[in-house]
Amino acid sequence: MFDLQSILWLTLIILTIYYWRGALRVKERAFAAAQRRCSEMDVQLLDETVYLRRLWFKRNDRGVLSLWRAFYFEFTVSGSDRYFGRVIMLGPNITHVELDPHRLH
Repeated sequence: MFDLQSILWLTLIILTIYYWRGALRVKERAFAAAQRRCSEMDVQLLDETVYLRRLWFKRNDRGVLSLWRAFYFEFTVSGSDRYFGRVIMLGPNITHVELDPHRLH
């Protein structure tokens, strides 16, 4: 019925789909955090997106190995300049959201 190679391929496909679905959920949380911080700081989030720039393994507070992700986004104060912001996540948890120094209105 199934040989070993078919089982390995099926397992790889299932693991890939599992990772992809989790990564989409984490990206949605990062985007919501970026939107929230931009509205708190009264700046405009540009391009309506965040993108994954760094990915690494790191231990959380309980010592469990988790994926550490740095999502970047761009924002503007006046519409003529662009600045970067970051959403840092450890596993599914947001550790902090930071904006580059920028001019106020």
